[in-house]
Amino acid sequence: MSSNLAGRHVRTQTSSIVATTVFFLVVALVLTGLMAHVVAAMTRSANDIDDARARRAAQAAIAAFVSRLGATTTDNAIWDDAYKAASSPAAADWAYENWGKTSEDYALYDGAIVIGPDRTSIVSAYAKGKPFEPGLFFGDGFYRQVKVATDPTRAPLVNFIKTKNGIALLASQAIQPFDNVAENPQFSTLSFYKEFSQQVLDTLSNEHDLEGLRLEARPEPDLLNAPITDMKGAVIGYLVWPSKAPGSIVFRQVTPYVAAAIVILALFLIGVLMVGASETRRLRQLAQAALYQAGHDSLSGLWNRQGLLSLLEELADTASPPARLYLVDLDGFKAVNDAWGHAVGDELIRLVSNALIACHPEVVAAARLGGDEFALVHVGSATFEDMERAILALFAEPFKIEGRTVEVGASIGAAARDGAMDPLELLRRADMALYRAKANGRGQAIEYDPELDHERQRVAELEALLKSAIGAGAIEAVFQPLVSASTGAVTGLEALARWRTAAGNVSPEIFIPLAERCGLIDALGVHMLRTSIAHAKTWPDLALSVNVSPVQLCNPEFAAEVISILQELDFSPERLTLEITEGVLMTNPDQARRSIDQLKRVGIKFALDDFGCGYASIGALRQFGFDRMKIDRSLVSALDDTKGADVLRATISLATALQIPVTAEGIENSRQAAILRDAGCDQLQGYLMGKPMSARDIAGKLQEEAAA
Repeated sequence: MSSNLAGRHVRTQTSSIVATTVFFLVVALVLTGLMAHVVAAMTRSANDIDDARARRAAQAAIAAFVSRLGATTTDNAIWDDAYKAASSPAAADWAYENWGKTSEDYALYDGAIVIGPDRTSIVSAYAKGKPFEPGLFFGDGFYRQVKVATDPTRAPLVNFIKTKNGIALLASQAIQPFDNVAENPQFSTLSFYKEFSQQVLDTLSNEHDLEGLRLEARPEPDLLNAPITDMKGAVIGYLVWPSKAPGSIVFRQVTPYVAAAIVILALFLIGVLMVGASETRRLRQLAQAALYQAGHDSLSGLWNRQGLLSLLEELADTASPPARLYLVDLDGFKAVNDAWGHAVGDELIRLVSNALIACHPEVVAAARLGGDEFALVHVGSATFEDMERAILALFAEPFKIEGRTVEVGASIGAAARDGAMDPLELLRRADMALYRAKANGRGQAIEYDPELDHERQRVAELEALLKSAIGAGAIEAVFQPLVSASTGAVTGLEALARWRTAAGNVSPEIFIPLAERCGLIDALGVHMLRTSIAHAKTWPDLALSVNVSPVQLCNPEFAAEVISILQELDFSPERLTLEITEGVLMTNPDQARRSIDQLKRVGIKFALDDFGCGYASIGALRQFGFDRMKIDRSLVSALDDTKGADVLRATISLATALQIPVTAEGIENSRQAAILRDAGCDQLQGYLMGKPMSARDIAGKLQEEAAA
């Protein structure tokens, strides 16, 4: 009997070992199969990814080919000399000298054709430096393209087209001047073509890593291909090339290692099972700790953002009254960190956290969302005003930290939950209210109102309109005269931005700050500078002043961009004055100095604008090397007051003592002009001298002065 029990015990143990062994074998086989599947899938995936890359590269190669010929056509078609020559008796000779002769050995095109304004007559047609008949070479498709390309408002029309020799890329565009013409003349058309030769294919192959690239009439089996279509969308040929199949290559190299990995995996699984039981307990404890840390802020012990959202989700499922969310942002916290260090700042965060959670009995939770921003969840009957008073009362007295007296305030944004509102939407509404509270000034509390969303939408729509207007060149430049105080002659012009829309004019006081906030000020500034200089080139005797935003001047690339525009438009830097306000001297003085010094080295002058309306000092004029000071119109309008006149004279005297010339703006009557002239102001600006005018009106005014 005992032996039977022993036998059964042995069999039981044996069965357990066998069962365990079978289990591990099954697991090993399953894992091996999965690994084999993964390797095969990776091999196929690598092949497919590289094939997809190659197809994209082929499309990029075609696009690059099209782009190069299109850019070449635009460079030659939009050309004042070409436009004048095309309408002259010597058009054919000019076209041959500039394009036809070049086609003999030019890398960018193999042939050049100029078609007259009637869209059929051939002015000039050369292929490889020899005359040819484009209608016979290209067929009817050539004249169809020319007919469409005659429109001067179109970009170059670029299409692949079948030729007697195979396939070529044909680009056509109206020959036109750089600037728009006043009338609507007929335009001749310039066409360049480049044959899709093996030399071109070799170049594209090297540029886009497409080994073995060639052109065929139809796709070939086992080769990758990209279709070439003509202007009607019909396929006229295929680019074909072999697949590199990198996945298959790598698979052959790693096969021995995969086999070894299978063996190692089996051994590893045995070890994992041996320690799994003990690790499970330890991991469960770590998971609980991680869950707490994931939902709480480590510094304050309050909920963090994720924990707050989870709590709001739970509250939505309960029968309690709808929750209110209050966001609290500390006013002056950065100054505490800067003055006393982060250790004091961290202690302040802990003190504020403890105070907030206990500020009102109906506060069910508090959270720290990051930095100095907190959130309170309120469920109860207390009103918004009650909660506002309770929260602000916490900051009525300073906090005591390590013997220091630390004062901070708070801005509050609140939103009430409406129905089954998503927690993120509730947080967004409270955040919008907080943003408005901070914009209104410190110590403010604002409750969410739908009008905040409407206002945000209006701002977003205006941003979109502004972006479109800048891109379309709809922001216009007008010019206000700058006149000599002694002679009354116009010595310069200040360029001002104007935005006219179908709904009416938008004030610069609205769209310029908007451009600064939404990151469009650099594009707007470049547009205004380029437009102003283009007009000022026609007034060679006048200086040009252009306003520059502090945001622009703080851009490290600003100086190089201005110099590039001057070189591009061939405008003398000595004629240009950039006007800046004192704000940039306070926000980022180091970058401002670097930009100013770099631009002054090439001859550009700088004027300090709106002097007298802020905090700029005479010392700032000397420190930054300003070439001119512009007195703010508020000082000019105060001339009716005796003290105002004395302040103005003193300001001009100080600038004169520093040998800095002075411009007064906002002059509206002769009495103001006389006082400023007597006080030593050498340049005047205002409605008395002339309102902001279009470039055409300025030209007329200058002609009148010249005739007088």
